[in-house]
Amino acid sequence: MDMLQVLPANFGYVIFTYLYSWIMLCYLGVKVGGARKKYDVKYPTMYSDKDQVFNCIQRAHQNTLEVYPQWLVFQTIAALVYPTAAAVLGAIWVTSRFSYAWGYYTGDPSKRMKGAYGYIGYLGVIGLSMSVALQLLGVF
Repeated sequence: MDMLQVLPANFGYVIFTYLYSWIMLCYLGVKVGGARKKYDVKYPTMYSDKDQVFNCIQRAHQNTLEVYPQWLVFQTIAALVYPTAAAVLGAIWVTSRFSYAWGYYTGDPSKRMKGAYGYIGYLGVIGLSMSVALQLLGVF
């Protein structure tokens, strides 16, 4: 079976969304690595007792890693039936993680809410996944 015939025609956009998310994760990870050096936080220490800014940089990355597996699952389920919508929603979510991190990097945790628009993308792919499930169950 040829995967190019099984996947929806616009699934390529979803693949680019996955690549975009990989770039975002690499960026956040590099920022934590740089902050470890700048604030002298050695491995395996997760947080600093001395510097709130380091903790904010670390939390921006950690929080993204905490939600990333769920996003991947819902993104994939949604994309199998609604590839274009899922790609747009995914791009919104990934972009919001940059905004979230940049707000957090200020050292003021309340500024992380600059990325709150990401819930549009996150909840959007959850909603589309629910639609796929209901369609598979013959509900509509």
